[in-house]
Amino acid sequence: MLLRTYAAAELARAIACLGWRGSRLHTGVHQARKSLRRTRATLALGGPALGPGAALIDRELRGVNTKLSKLRDAHALVDTLDHLLRKRGDDPGLAPVLRRVRRSAAGARAARARTVLAADPQLHDRRALLAVLQAALAALPWDALTVDGVREALHRSAARVDEAAARAQASGRDLDWHRWRRRARRLSQQLRALDDSIAIPAEPDYVKRVAVLLGEAQDYSLLREHCGRHAGFAAADRAVLRELSERGTAHLRERIRAELPTARRAGSDTPGGDALKDRAARPGRRRPRPEPLR
Repeated sequence: MLLRTYAAAELARAIACLGWRGSRLHTGVHQARKSLRRTRATLALGGPALGPGAALIDRELRGVNTKLSKLRDAHALVDTLDHLLRKRGDDPGLAPVLRRVRRSAAGARAARARTVLAADPQLHDRRALLAVLQAALAALPWDALTVDGVREALHRSAARVDEAAARAQASGRDLDWHRWRRRARRLSQQLRALDDSIAIPAEPDYVKRVAVLLGEAQDYSLLREHCGRHAGFAAADRAVLRELSERGTAHLRERIRAELPTARRAGSDTPGGDALKDRAARPGRRRPRPEPLR
């Protein structure tokens, strides 16, 4: 079974990455969280066919990912500042601020790692839980999945992308833009889990470009979240970061809108669903007998 093999491999990768130590700890956590999201995206393709056990596994995987999020966020902030230093390191007004904030953020990242590892040395407890979930994952009724069922799951994911995109463009709120990014990422991960055994039209090129830009915009949102008075940065530095993040966010959102076809820029019709339309499922046409997914 294609999807069972893929999900098991991603979960095994997550366990391995959480075992990385020393300077590789933060990269390992980042990679592990990516693999956990891919595993969850694959479970979502199974839907009800995988039974109630799938929901339990998904809930536990989400819990592990959530508990690692603060450690990942601390590292993501340093990564974002490094990226900005590469782009703006020759700006005499901005570079000193970025370097000061980067030193502070790196210190906070190290402190966060010490706290997490003190409570769970070498992340042993998290890895042990994932090993149990790995066994449970293999026991799910993957043979019950059908091609039609997986296609329907993809359509649901695409519809959620459409809904999130429309809401984000209408409201402009960071939370809604972040939701759009998460849903687009899940759809991309689900398509990644499949091969030619399920005939799904390829996504238009602009969808991938928008997904990349949504990720870049999220970096600016993360930076803006650390501009509050309790962020540990000097007030003057926070003001500079706030202006930088707001300008960067506005610029990227304009680029994202420019990538969308004209009819979709107002949010009335947004990316996702069109790439996955299945003409065989139109009303009035006899649906073929469900085909097992092998």
